Amino acid sequence: MTELTAEDKKLVTLARATRARTGAAEGAAVRDSDGRTYAAATVDLSSLQVSAVGVCIAMAVASGSRGLEAAVVLTEATEVASGDLAALGEFAGAGLPVHRGDGRGRVLETLTTPVGAEPA
Repeated sequence: MTELTAEDKKLVTLARATRARTGAAEGAAVRDSDGRTYAAATVDLSSLQVSAVGVCIAMAVASGSRGLEAAVVLTEATEVASGDLAALGEFAGAGLPVHRGDGRGRVLETLTTPVGAEPA
């Protein structure tokens, strides 16, 4: 298990609670550069599909955030979707820690957004 800061543990709790409350495939949470947090679950409607990460980024952008400090994705998938990593990198830049965990909130790995990602 990856060692998390107290602030990153809060993100895990938020992502886990959101995922459990909605029964969604994924839960995610991010902390922006001002310390605000955003948590979301996957949206899977017949007319709209958005990943949990995508919803978090949209909420942060809509709130006027200028960047992110960390992200958590709780999923049963074996990896964070490449589109989600790309979106995180586009908004936050390279080196953003992205913690991937299972549905119970156990963090399995910590990735970083790729070098070459430029913040918005």
